[in-house]
Amino acid sequence: MLGLKERVVTMRYVWSVIEETETKILLSLNDADLLKQLLKQLENKKQLDSEQINDMSMYISSRVPLIRDLAHSRLVCNL
Repeated sequence: MLGLKERVVTMRYVWSVIEETETKILLSLNDADLLKQLLKQLENKKQLDSEQINDMSMYISSRVPLIRDLAHSRLVCNL
């Protein structure tokens, strides 16, 4: 199980990866492909063990609507 400090750092990585991902990718991929894409990018940025990957997968899956809302807002603000 991850410690609190390690979880906070990992969550920051997750949201950093989301912010760095192109808006069109966040909006165009289906949920499963979006999850795979974000996990792949996260793993490229930070070495994760299988427990962390599982935790991040569940976390990202539960936040997909929020991720898409934020991406949509980003798109609207850039018009």
